[in-house]
Amino acid sequence: MDKLAHIFRLGLKELTSLRYDSVLLLFLLYAFSVAVYLPATGSVIGVHNASVAIVDEDRSLLSRRLAEALQPPEFQAPETLPYDQLDAALDSGRFTFVIDVPANFQADLLAGRQPALQVNVDATAMSQAFMGARDLGRILQGELLDYAGRQATGQAPIGLSSRALFNANLQGGWFLALFQIVNHITILAILLTGTALLREREHGTLDHLLVLPLTALEIMLAKIWSNALVVVGCTWLSLELVIKGALGVPLSGSLAFFLAVTALYLFASTALGIFLATLARSIPQFGLLAIPVIIPMLMLSGGSTPMESMPVWLQQVMQFSPSTHYLSLSTSILFRGAGPDVVWPELAALTAIGLGFFVLAALRFRRSLAA
Repeated sequence: MDKLAHIFRLGLKELTSLRYDSVLLLFLLYAFSVAVYLPATGSVIGVHNASVAIVDEDRSLLSRRLAEALQPPEFQAPETLPYDQLDAALDSGRFTFVIDVPANFQADLLAGRQPALQVNVDATAMSQAFMGARDLGRILQGELLDYAGRQATGQAPIGLSSRALFNANLQGGWFLALFQIVNHITILAILLTGTALLREREHGTLDHLLVLPLTALEIMLAKIWSNALVVVGCTWLSLELVIKGALGVPLSGSLAFFLAVTALYLFASTALGIFLATLARSIPQFGLLAIPVIIPMLMLSGGSTPMESMPVWLQQVMQFSPSTHYLSLSTSILFRGAGPDVVWPELAALTAIGLGFFVLAALRFRRSLAA
């Protein structure tokens, strides 16, 4: 019981020091509110409002149908462009896509001559160009097949109906907001514990703790539970006020279960932060050391790039990162409504990784105190 009391009181000391750190409190407020809301509403994943022009040399019913098929919000209403202004319009960046419909295009298509339709793309608009060219080709091909099929048989050859059961409008901001929260949890969990430990070492507070009847394990656990409590509380407020309130994202899963998984993830990531702090001698050195650890955890966990798109060896390496399993758990719980009976393999992997990081951090921390 004495050890639990020591851990509890040391954790209260951490919370008290955080209470008077106005800069850190301001950063916490920003990270879980503004930094979640703005990317979700301002950043668009995919094609949105892309500028299109059409050079209509055919002036047929089919060419008008192709122009009418490009609708907002993916594309702007196509503008008619003379042929002699095509190159100038692309060079000036006025349009991202310029479609050139040659003369006699409709007649050649109906006659089975397979005419060519030219789509000019301004590749300097990278994200819009690559994804937009794919979407544009899909839309134009669908219109051409539909027109040719109706002319030949009087009806469309295939009827395809797609329905999105979740996120019917396919708003990328819904998923981006959750990824922002996961990223901020990772950053804060590592930086809060690491900087707190190094600040005590630089100010001499750690030496004062060592003359008390305290063990390295008690000091570690106190830092872990106090910082985890702060981050879990900020996560809950961000989900309620920003994700569900301001953004209106419907979360179908159990919020309590997600927060419990978040606490488990914080156990692993805060232990990693303590381990990195034992390798550094100052806060600036810790910051430089944390960069090559945090960035791969954020970029390669499956949020920015799907795991299936990575090399097999990198997928296997990232299975040892707690962020990989936590991101998978987050989407499964909040968006799919998965319970422990479904996600228990990910939970077991996250628990094993957390215990491994904790043991390494405890051994290294004890050795650093002895030195």
